[in-house]
Amino acid sequence: MPNPSRTKTLTLLAITYVVSFCSFAYEFVYSELLTVMYGGTVTQYVITVGLYFFSLGIGSALSDELQGEAPSNFFRTEVYLAAVAPAGFMLVVGLNSVAIPETVPPELVWVVARLPAVAVGFLSGFELPLLTRMVERTDESGTLLPSSVVRIFERVHGVVLGVFAWFWSVERTTGDRSGLSVVLAMDYVGGLFGAIVYAKVLYPALGLVPTIFVLALLNCVAALVFVVRFSERPWGLFADERRGLVSRESGALLAVCLLLTAGYAGAVANHRQVDRSVTELYLEQQIESEYDRGAMDAEITSQWTTQYQHVVRYDRTWTGSGPNPHFSGKTEQCLRLGTAVQLCESWADSYHQGLVDVPMSMYENSPETNVLVVGGGDWIAIDHLRQYDVSVDHVDLDGEFMRHARNESFFSRWHDDAYQYDRLNTTVGDGYAYLQNTDESYDLVLLDIPGATDDDLLKLYSKEFYGSLRRHLEPDGTVVAWGYSQYGFPEHHKAYVNTVRAAGFDQFVPYWAWEDVDGDGETERVEQFYVLASGQRPEFPAPDSAEATDYVRTYSDRYRDLRWREIPRYRGVRVNSLFHPNYDILVDT
Repeated sequence: MPNPSRTKTLTLLAITYVVSFCSFAYEFVYSELLTVMYGGTVTQYVITVGLYFFSLGIGSALSDELQGEAPSNFFRTEVYLAAVAPAGFMLVVGLNSVAIPETVPPELVWVVARLPAVAVGFLSGFELPLLTRMVERTDESGTLLPSSVVRIFERVHGVVLGVFAWFWSVERTTGDRSGLSVVLAMDYVGGLFGAIVYAKVLYPALGLVPTIFVLALLNCVAALVFVVRFSERPWGLFADERRGLVSRESGALLAVCLLLTAGYAGAVANHRQVDRSVTELYLEQQIESEYDRGAMDAEITSQWTTQYQHVVRYDRTWTGSGPNPHFSGKTEQCLRLGTAVQLCESWADSYHQGLVDVPMSMYENSPETNVLVVGGGDWIAIDHLRQYDVSVDHVDLDGEFMRHARNESFFSRWHDDAYQYDRLNTTVGDGYAYLQNTDESYDLVLLDIPGATDDDLLKLYSKEFYGSLRRHLEPDGTVVAWGYSQYGFPEHHKAYVNTVRAAGFDQFVPYWAWEDVDGDGETERVEQFYVLASGQRPEFPAPDSAEATDYVRTYSDRYRDLRWREIPRYRGVRVNSLFHPNYDILVDT
């Protein structure tokens, strides 16, 4: 016959696992959300996790005052957590989706954006002491776990102690594990699985917005299981332990918990629509912050999350209130990766023509010309290179995005199935690691990578990475990279230039891609690029000669002054390196 005390204890341990799972995962959600909103992966994760553990300790220290009515207080804590965590998430999104008056100090916004993480940590601090107290009260038989589980535990415990005995003085104990030790074990295991499931399942499959509702739903379910299993009152209500009566507050909280459970279940069931609505709310404000307020309307058409990035496709329509009336009423499709716009119809061609067609004027159009493309998972740069019959090695980290781009009409209109090019060798992997493991040398390296908008990309802007690129160049080989101009992003430009110079590049050619973007008959500068060289340097042919590419000949008047220059060195600006990053490289988009 089942032991009721043991059954209740096992239920409490299972609840411990679930609430710990949720608590840890909440902090990772907040860390990633703050990274998306404000940039700086390392900074946001370190500060958020630090604040979480600080507030966790404060909550735990104050929990002694709640022990007398542990069951009702634990239920309340779970309801509060289920309400506060998604509300805090939406608060952070809201701070970045409305125009905050300039009179509001940015330090105040910084503090407010991190209050949700503190609140979740503070409430989570109550959970473990309350659960431990209830486990100790519930376990009347002195046996927390079934005998079969205890035997396995003891065997593992014996092996671990045998190892520990080499380094510490160990005294073996007999009898059952204490309530605290078992609850702690379940808490730590739940936290570990919360981190793993968030990183490998929830974030890649659902994205940030649905994940916060999944976790809140788990908190609600844990609260309902707890109140049904441990309440001795009708409808699962806790009594006021001092009066022996059902409190109104307890009934109200149960009603709130049921409403939250139903709401979160609906949000999870319709997670795509919820994700789209919240993202669009944020995205519209971000686009308006990059242009004159009210200059365009945005409508998301699709979005998904890979292991490495959040991908958003949207239509943007110029309203006519912006600086250029020629855009009025024009709608175009755009692609956003993470925090930055990566591709729009109006400049997709000119960007890739600047990246590929300008530097290809320096090299023969033959299979003997060896080109490396780092990034470029949309295959568009590969399509441009295919026109020159060169041999291409291609490495990109995000295989899921590359597979999606193969057949998605938004991309295929530009890449024309370039992934089938017979002189193409594609590797799914990290560009830096690829260079460490290959003996190939290249005439031309094209860096088709995002701008440095967060810590994850700093490695691709480091002295070590560029030094590795230089070592894989032919004597007259070059590297071509998109770069921020010294006029629009002076601090980034200085840090970047000092970094590539420290990596061994001493000559460069800055140039722009050109196109009549708005159809007014005038060509505009679209994107800036740098050609980097060390040692021998190939020369650009005359822009109107037969050796020049079609694109260069089309804009021959713009490319007459292409010439090699010495890379400058800026005093007082630190080089960006792997183990000593210079955050001036990062640009807040």
